[in-house]
Amino acid sequence: MGPGGLKKRMNTVLQQSRDVWSGTYRWHGMYGVGEERDGYYDYADAISVLFTILDCLQADGPHGTVWRRCGHGQFETLPDALANPKDHDAWAAREEARRQQRDAEHEEQQRAWAAQRERWTQEPDPAPAPEPASAPDPCERCGLPVTGQPGIRYDDAPPEDGRHCPTCRTDLQQQPTTLRQALFGRRD
Repeated sequence: MGPGGLKKRMNTVLQQSRDVWSGTYRWHGMYGVGEERDGYYDYADAISVLFTILDCLQADGPHGTVWRRCGHGQFETLPDALANPKDHDAWAAREEARRQQRDAEHEEQQRAWAAQRERWTQEPDPAPAPEPASAPDPCERCGLPVTGQPGIRYDDAPPEDGRHCPTCRTDLQQQPTTLRQALFGRRD
């Protein structure tokens, strides 16, 4: 029988015995942002199905790369063919590597935060804010500040007299002149 016929028979056995050798996949959720689902194959109920070619076995011996296990896809040495590279032990090793990476990232973050706290404790306190200027005297008439309400421009108000706000000064200027004011003048 030629190599093509042998390969065809191996593939036939491989496909028809898949339930016997394939194992059961067990997954363990998602790990972190952007990570994929991870798990392992449980081979507790699986049977390892191995092939070899007599010519290869005679040429290289049983310790050579002459064994092919269903599910592995290439010829291997006997220990490699019997190993389960996707089993629980492999998953546990990946999980341990992920845990160590998370721990290292956590420690780095803690060091960065400690350094930031240290900088904050060493920085001098900011200079005290200047004390606010004393508030201007209130208007005698309405009680608002003599300078007027903040943020409002009083372009048409008479000059400050120190006693009235711009609105009251404008009102006082627009009042009609009394007889006394006409005779003796306006009194501020």
